[in-house]
Amino acid sequence: MIRRFVRYLLCLVGVFVVGGAVFYFITAPTALPESHWANLGDPDLKNGEMVFWTGGCVSCHAAPGSEGDAKLTLSGGLALKSPFGTFHVPNISPDEKAGIGTWTLAQFGNAMKRGVSPNGQHLYPAFPYNSYARISDKDINDLFGYLKTLPKSGNVAPPHDLPFPYNIRLALGGWKFLYFNDEPRVVLAANVDDKVKRGQYLVEGAGHCGECHTPRDRLGGFVANTWLSGAPNPEGRGRIPNITPGSKTVGSWSQDDIANYLETGFTPDFDTAGGSMAEVQRNLARLPKPELEAIAAYLKAVPSH
Repeated sequence: MIRRFVRYLLCLVGVFVVGGAVFYFITAPTALPESHWANLGDPDLKNGEMVFWTGGCVSCHAAPGSEGDAKLTLSGGLALKSPFGTFHVPNISPDEKAGIGTWTLAQFGNAMKRGVSPNGQHLYPAFPYNSYARISDKDINDLFGYLKTLPKSGNVAPPHDLPFPYNIRLALGGWKFLYFNDEPRVVLAANVDDKVKRGQYLVEGAGHCGECHTPRDRLGGFVANTWLSGAPNPEGRGRIPNITPGSKTVGSWSQDDIANYLETGFTPDFDTAGGSMAEVQRNLARLPKPELEAIAAYLKAVPSH
């Protein structure tokens, strides 16, 4: 009887060990190799700046309350409250100690596109790598080059304040297994023009519009088949609107209306962008008009909700 119990216990332990090993193998951080980032050439800093404004890097990484040129000092420190705890945005200035000044292109690219830190850990998806995974390697190279031209800051952001079990980074591998991918968010019609395709690239990638405009489930992943259909405001006040053609507001706007809104901040009714969208609009207003028109064309082509 005792021997049978011992054998049963050993088998149970073996199952847990093997299961744990398989889980780790499937969900371990997977970075792209150094060779993937080789031979991209010198960065195009002008294009890198456009990627920077498309991604709205200043909105999270500038010091809270900074204005004007001071926003280009990406010292971090902003506290982002969420149902999972409070995330503190890191310093991504080119400072060698507090920022990313010693990072290689491969380390930066893997943080952006794979959600893997330079020390090989999973990054939390509060940093929207689940969208940035769609950015081209060229644009990553150009963005990294541009970031290195910005002012340095020695500010060190506080660590994240997350309760158990959300403070267990290993569990993020399971989250990635469920939700992380670099596939298109929607399948567009085969005959869409290049403007719509460009808009898809901007919205689904660097623009990461879905991070706020798409509903999430209890684990923080996007709810299937609800792309851009509106969601609770992550800051806790009101809702982020539905921006698909099926919405009662943006859905009635023309492509020109949307592009003009992104450029000027004025709606067709001469209202203005408010809340967190006000800063998003100011960032996007720095893009060339054809880029804004591409975003508008894509938003008119996505499925209605």
